[in-house]
Amino acid sequence: MILHLLRHAEAEDLSPSGRDADRRLTEDGRRRMKSVAKVIARMDPGYDAILVSPFVRARQTAEPVAEACGFRKPLVETKALEPNADPVDVLHELARLEPGTVLLAGHQPHLGRLFGLLLSGRPSLEIPMKKAAFAAFDAEADPSMGRAELKFYLPARLLEELS
Repeated sequence: MILHLLRHAEAEDLSPSGRDADRRLTEDGRRRMKSVAKVIARMDPGYDAILVSPFVRARQTAEPVAEACGFRKPLVETKALEPNADPVDVLHELARLEPGTVLLAGHQPHLGRLFGLLLSGRPSLEIPMKKAAFAAFDAEADPSMGRAELKFYLPARLLEELS
């Protein structure tokens, strides 16, 4: 299984509702994601599934990628990608779905803990991801079984330069 991790782009500090889950991407965040999405599409990931947290900014981050990649299925919303979720939960969800290649769009600190778990097999290691950063891991068919091989980590600045 190929796992792509994508942290949401820059979001507004406060949503009109005052709820963190409702924070939207800023204009700069939307612009950045269009550039990042072009680069991801050129990699031709062939996603079988795109999972997003229920937070607005995660969906807004994944949508341009789905569009650029010609992904026609609905995005799968999961609480297992919320900021303080246990990273093991999303790995168990992936084991049930069995996608060949999947994009996970989420937040810190969750993605940092997931990155650390995939890299080391230890749930205590956190490797923070910058906003709009993109990483790829090659994992066992059931990623919850242990470590995965890091293929690359690309910060947003580099992705924009490549667009």
